[in-house]
Parts: sequence; structure tokens; C-alpha cells
Amino acid sequence: MTLRLAVAALLLSLLCAGSVSAQPQEKVLRMFLSNSETGLDPASASDNATLSLLENLFDPLLRYDYLARPALLRANTALAMPEISADGLTYTFRLRPGIYFTPDPAFKGSKREMTAQDYVYSIKRLYDPALKSPWAYMFEGKLAGDEALRKNFNIDTPIAGLQAPQRYLLRIRLTAPDNNFLFYLATPATGVVAREVIEAYPGQAGNHPVGTGPFMVKQWKRSDRITLLANPYSSAVFQGTPGSNPEDQVIAAALNGKRLPRVDRVEVRIAEEFQGRMLGFLNAEYDYLEQIPESMTGMVVADGQLKPALAARGIVLSRFPVLQTYYMWMNMTDPVVGGYGMDKLALRRAIALAYNNAEDIALLKKGFAIKAESPLPPNVLGYDPDYRSPVPYDPLLANALLDRHGYTRRDPDGFRRTPDNRPLTLTMHSEATVGGRLRDEFWRKCLTAIGLRIVFKSDKKTEIIKASRLGTVQMFESNWIADFPDGDNFYQLLYGPNAGRANYARFDLPAYNQRYEQARLLRHGPQRQQLYFEMNQLIHAWNPWVPLTHVLSGDLRHPWLKNYKRHPVELTQWRYLDVDVALRARSVGAGR
Repeated sequence: MTLRLAVAALLLSLLCAGSVSAQPQEKVLRMFLSNSETGLDPASASDNATLSLLENLFDPLLRYDYLARPALLRANTALAMPEISADGLTYTFRLRPGIYFTPDPAFKGSKREMTAQDYVYSIKRLYDPALKSPWAYMFEGKLAGDEALRKNFNIDTPIAGLQAPQRYLLRIRLTAPDNNFLFYLATPATGVVAREVIEAYPGQAGNHPVGTGPFMVKQWKRSDRITLLANPYSSAVFQGTPGSNPEDQVIAAALNGKRLPRVDRVEVRIAEEFQGRMLGFLNAEYDYLEQIPESMTGMVVADGQLKPALAARGIVLSRFPVLQTYYMWMNMTDPVVGGYGMDKLALRRAIALAYNNAEDIALLKKGFAIKAESPLPPNVLGYDPDYRSPVPYDPLLANALLDRHGYTRRDPDGFRRTPDNRPLTLTMHSEATVGGRLRDEFWRKCLTAIGLRIVFKSDKKTEIIKASRLGTVQMFESNWIADFPDGDNFYQLLYGPNAGRANYARFDLPAYNQRYEQARLLRHGPQRQQLYFEMNQLIHAWNPWVPLTHVLSGDLRHPWLKNYKRHPVELTQWRYLDVDVALRARSVGAGR
């Protein structure tokens, strides 16, 4: 080979190498879900893992502004916020043309545009008795003429409350004003689906998620991993309302006017064990971790601060007041703890008095929580910072109460018997995780101190929730994260008609139900606040719940993750996040 040819070959190789390196690298967000997902049908799912996926696959009419605090709704598939009639009953939405469902064989090769009629269909599906939708309560009895759907469901039955007079015009009419109605239209449950897809897979819609959201499903291995790809049809463009926080200003500058999503794919694993989540994050398998597991706090935090070795890696620790309440509920229809007689009330009250909230917060939650005085966490409309529970931690009073109401006789091993001298054993379901086992020992200690025997039945949370809806669970420690930032979203958890849905305790007290019905018609203010106070008192009087804690989430993120900001209501930020691929490669390489 001549010198000239050799030089030419070298230049060509350099040019080719340069062209390869110039190719944009795929941006991959690596994430985990803490529980297995269920079927990906917006009408049916209610667990946080599945809702996290649905948020990214399906489009409700409205979403929350990513940056605005307090939480603020903004248009999503609508062109703007709706026109609302003077009487507060009619909402008129004008939809954004050019929004398409992701491809599916059900569309027979056509590119399927989303229309107003699709929202009519999607909301009507919540009434389908075959689906047993946990979200039906948001609409039942509220849409004009919906008794036709409730009495004899037929998806094609027209009702005055849901009309699509034009291709991009949706009109919703209520039977009475509802101050929270727009919040409902921002939940994953109202994400738009296509009738062709639902009918193409009878009874299997949850296995074929086809939406208009920022992502679409590429691969799905149940209870293991799921890969989402950026929706090629996505026409969403970022709009945000940053406050004075400098970090918000940086995010707004990076995102305003940009097409969403910002990453090419999201790789999601199911990580049910706390240790696996933490080690996965520290090994850079996950880009961020929300809510440091209680039992793992010592691995990353010392004296309330991120450990220096982790800070040196650029990892960031932030604290976030989650709109979340942890509570232990008791089944009011259960033969052991349920009922409204004085003996059963005394038993539930004693259990509540035995709960050692200070030990829970200090030892199990490592200080990342505050005591729950009522169902409402801070920053929810209706929260009263001055309210204090009348049921303190007081095991002496709990013992005296049980003695007074007939739980005096004991088994040879010292555990109490029922007032009619039968063996008494409490059964609490718990999650089959390290954290679940720690909670089991905590509750065993609390209840043994007042002479109550308890056994634990471990299972996956999704299975426990299914059994809870059927009324076959006696006691379970659960938590509720706000679907929308208003007290109604928490107090509905104890509303009698919601039994078998979100009301796992099956609490059905007329005095409570009446106050709830009155309160939900009122805007936030002194009159509604008084009703909330009275509802709190009824909860503490009858003890279907033991309010436990409100979480202060300790969140960790790697330095290559961009645009991260925790939202108080939405579960994920995936559509807004960006990844500095080069920084990740350098950081991961340096750590090896």
C-alpha cells in the first residue's frame, strides 16, 4: 500500500469512527417499582405500582403542573381548562386535535386519532359491574342521567351527563356541584382508552395497554420487568409554572417548550425487597430511589445527613412531605374485631391505645415520619395542624379498658380470652418482605403488652388488597397516597357506600356518612372544617382505624438524572426526566 493510500485509509477510518461516536446515544431511565403490577387497565387498577405505569401509558383530560406548588391542574389532552357553567354543573372541554393511540392490531393498520367520544366511552366503563372499578365512586350518582348505567349497564346507553356533540368537544353535566370534580379528571382511572382495543381482547384489556400517553409498552414480563418506549406519536409539550426555588427555575429553563418525553425508554424492574432496592440504587442500577426503606436508612444517612462517601459521588438526598397516611384498619364486619357493640369497641380502642407511635417513628421509620393525628397529612386541604388525637399511646389504659369490658380471663400462656370465655386470637395480614416482618414484631410487642395474642399472615400486597375488597382480611397496616390534594380523598376511605372498594375497614356509620356527604358539597372553609373535626372524632370514637404516621420521604438521586422534582400527587416524573448519558458512563466507570 502506498503512503497516499495509507493516509487516505487512516482518514477514512477516523471519519467513520467520528460518525459513529456522533450518533446520539439512547437515553434510558432505569427505575423500579416496589410491588408487582396488576393488569394495566385504567378502569380496574388501584395499586401504586400499576398506577405508576398507567400514568405514563394513558392520558386523562387534565394533569398536574409539574412545578406549581401548591398543586395546580392544567390541560393535558384538552386545549385549555374547561368552561364551567355559572351553576357549576356543566363542564365543556375542547380537545387538542392530532393525538393518536399507539399502534395495535385492533386498529387494522390505521393510525387512530383520539376523539371526545373516546372519553365518553372510557368514563362509562367505570360503571361496568363486570369490572368492579374501585374508581366508580368518583362518578356514580354525579353524572346527569347515570342511573340508566347503574341500573342496567350498557356501554351504548346515552346519558345527558356525558356527551360528545363534536369530534373534539366533550360536555360533562353533573347532578350537583362537586368541588373536586376536576381532580377526578386528572386520575389515571380516567385515562382514555379505545373501544376497538377493549373489544378486541374481551376480559383481557389489562394485558393489552394501548393509550395515548408519553410511553408505550415494548416488553412486559409480569412481576419482573417492563420496558417502556417513548411514544412516537406523542405531541405533548412541556409547560410549567416554576416558583422562586432556583432548582425549579433550572428545570423550567431546560423543559419549557420541549416535546415530551425526554428519554427514549424506561426500564422498570419489580424490586419488592428493601435491600434489593437500596443496593440496586447504590450500584447505579436505578437512577433514583424515593423513600429510603426504614430498615436501610443507616446505610446512607448518619446524623440526619447523607454519608460523606455518597455525597462525594454526587448523590443527592432530599426530604419530601408525602401526601400519604399510614394506618392500620380493622374489618368492621369481622366476627373477632368488628361490630358496633361496646365489647368490640373496647377491643379496637385497646388496640389503638397500644400503638407506640414514638417507637414506630424513632426505631422503624428512623425519624422520617410524623405522628398521624387524623387521616389527613399536612398540605392537604382540610388538614388542621392543631388537631390532636384523643387516643394516645397508653397501654395501662388499654389493659384497664379490656378488664372493664369482660376480657379478664386468660389462657394458661397469659393471653386474654373473649368476654364469653372463648380463645381470642387476632390475625393481621402483612407483606412478605423484610419491612413487613419488622412491622410484625413491632405489632406483636405492642399487643402482647396488653395481653392480646396475634398471628400474622404474610402475602404479596396485591393479594392482600384483593382479599381486603372481599372482606376476608381481619386487620392490615396499609397506606393511602392522595389521588388529589383534598381532604375528601382521605375521608372517603371510611364512607360506608365505599365498603368493598377503598373502604377496606367496611366502616358504615350513619353519623359519619351524613357528615361526609355534607362536607363533600362544600368548598374548603370553616363549615367544612367543622365537619372534618366531627368526622375525626367519630373515627377516634369507633376506631375502625388506628392512624399511624405521615411519611417524610428521604429521596436519593444520582447526579446524571436531570429535571427531577417530586410531585405531591402524581406518582412518577418519567415524562419530564432526562439523563446525562456521558456523565452516567463516567460515574459508573469511576465506581468500578
